[in-house]
Amino acid sequence: MLHPDIESLDYPAICRLQKERLAKLGQRLSERPDWVAHFAAAGMKLSDLAAEDGLAHAPFLDKSALHSRYPFPFLAAPMQSVRRFMATSGTTGLPVLFGMTEHDYGELLPYQMARILTAAGVQRGQRAYQGYGYGLWIGGPALDVGFAALDCATFPIGPGRGELVVKWLRDHSYDVASMSPLWLMSLVTIARQMGIDPKTEWTIRLAILGGQSVSAEFRKQLEAEMPDGFVSQNIYGTTEAGGPVLAISTPYTHDDDELQLVNEDTIITEILDPVTLKPVSPGEVGEIVITTLCREASPVVRWRTRDLVRLSPSPFDCRSGRRGMRKIGRIIGRSDDMLKVKGVIVFPSQIEDIIAATKGTVKEAWQIYVDKERTTIGTMCVAVEAERSSDRPTEQIVSDVKREMRARLGMSVEVECLQEGTLPRYEAKATRVLHRAERT
Repeated sequence: MLHPDIESLDYPAICRLQKERLAKLGQRLSERPDWVAHFAAAGMKLSDLAAEDGLAHAPFLDKSALHSRYPFPFLAAPMQSVRRFMATSGTTGLPVLFGMTEHDYGELLPYQMARILTAAGVQRGQRAYQGYGYGLWIGGPALDVGFAALDCATFPIGPGRGELVVKWLRDHSYDVASMSPLWLMSLVTIARQMGIDPKTEWTIRLAILGGQSVSAEFRKQLEAEMPDGFVSQNIYGTTEAGGPVLAISTPYTHDDDELQLVNEDTIITEILDPVTLKPVSPGEVGEIVITTLCREASPVVRWRTRDLVRLSPSPFDCRSGRRGMRKIGRIIGRSDDMLKVKGVIVFPSQIEDIIAATKGTVKEAWQIYVDKERTTIGTMCVAVEAERSSDRPTEQIVSDVKREMRARLGMSVEVECLQEGTLPRYEAKATRVLHRAERT
């Protein structure tokens, strides 16, 4: 453990620490008019956060509230103290800007990221290829900060430049890499096309994969393409949380396809039923709702991430010794990405599981095309690619995918099998669901 005084606390001790910091947050936000108005609309005062059940009754925060306060929503620090801004992707409207003070960027983020990376298995002084994006996006800067806090030599190449990266993965002898899982799979493909064998010519032993959750089957096949001893750990976070600081899979949770909320001293994570907004029990699926306790410029209180996850059936039994930091499953999908096809609820992650397990498919290349029919999906087509190296007929691949769709989802779905290289490739977060009109 990097911070044993915190990471070894039991859950009651973690909760006590959270309550102390939540009360202080309420005091600070009571001086900000936007926050006062937000709580007043729910019949509350910021001082109510100090009550035993204060957070449970606090109003939720979502993008509509942020957009209505454009351009710097709920900023809780003077502009002259803001060191830099980060932004959301803007896929559902204008990007939302979140500020970071010197404390947020220079103290809090290194503290959180160093713990995240250490829990995943990053060791001090290693060489790291950083493949997340930069600019206004939080991924790249956050990983840079984390690697620097662990005295790692970082190569901040970002996504893209695949032919160069696969050579440098060989020539620079990187130990660890951070990027999206789809980009790593693409790099494996590029390497083989260039006559470079990742399994024998790369030295990488650990990948910090995020931006998108992938199935255990996809991860297993990705790991099989890499050098012996290689393992991939899934990192999770959001811009609103301050970066990929919420959860990470570790050597103790990897085989169970689970992550651990290792920063619960600085972030309260609620797992709530997306309909009733009440806490779920172990083993049940809920939406991740976060409250940032220590951010100065742009804190959030009960931010609805819309990300759905299953709370571990045994959230507190981790062999790592982190007794008070709960475990969750991988991200299942988003409540606003959920598809309702002829009355059947479908998540893209379910489709990915099927494709990843189907012999002869290109694991990182698949797409869902839908046609809207009033409030539900009228038709849905799943497009996959056949591996060039596979001797399986496309008709057999289509038949296998259709059969598994029917078995797991209880419905018949149209399936297309295309040549390898036909469908889009994504260096970061993939857009898996497109309306038929968007199809090119």
